[in-house]
Amino acid sequence: MRTTDEPTRQRVARSIMVDGPSTAAALAERLDLTPAAVRRHLDSLVEDGSVEAREPRSSAARGRGRPAKEFALTERGRDGFDQQYDDLAVQALRFLAETGGGAAVREFANRRVAFIEERFERTAAEHPELSKAEVLAQLFTEEGYAASVRELPGHGPGASSVGEQLCQQHCPVSHVAHEFPQLCEAETEAISRVLDHHVQRLATIAHGDGVCTTCIPDLPGSTTRRTNRPTTRNEKESVTS
Repeated sequence: MRTTDEPTRQRVARSIMVDGPSTAAALAERLDLTPAAVRRHLDSLVEDGSVEAREPRSSAARGRGRPAKEFALTERGRDGFDQQYDDLAVQALRFLAETGGGAAVREFANRRVAFIEERFERTAAEHPELSKAEVLAQLFTEEGYAASVRELPGHGPGASSVGEQLCQQHCPVSHVAHEFPQLCEAETEAISRVLDHHVQRLATIAHGDGVCTTCIPDLPGSTTRRTNRPTTRNEKESVTS
């Protein structure tokens, strides 16, 4: 790998992390690069094990021809983003479990996600234009999860939305949560509490999925946005994963 290629290659990897599995064409448009340049960087990322090519989940409305492959970060690729302390964290939680038992690990997990309940109401009041799911996406993004929201369409022609899906493209504790699922469980329960409604965790990065997804049904008093833009720290947006 040439040194001059590293910054752009990192941009390609980060774009996949933030926006989810992407085709080469989507990456080229998003990063304002030529398709040839994107493919060159993708080839290198695939070769070193940071990215893998997958068949797209849906080829609807693509017309004839084989659908373009999507590229997703592998576990090794995620290692390059803010996870250098995983081994230490796992050792610390193992020690906590051995000395304090499962209840101590659970208490730690609850404290770690306390930011959800501490900041939800204030953020919702400061941004009344956001749906409740989008408020959560903003909070998680501020904590390093690269979160976004997508609409969950109903079934059948002309059906309206049945809710939203909170998508976390990155999880800063995924390696730790693989051994200690209490971290994921605490997140889901905190989300349910601030929404005062049951929510369902559909997938987690900790268990090998490409993105953490939580299904949030339509809630009383919640307005579902119809935008399709990524969520950032300073501006809420929503995007399909």
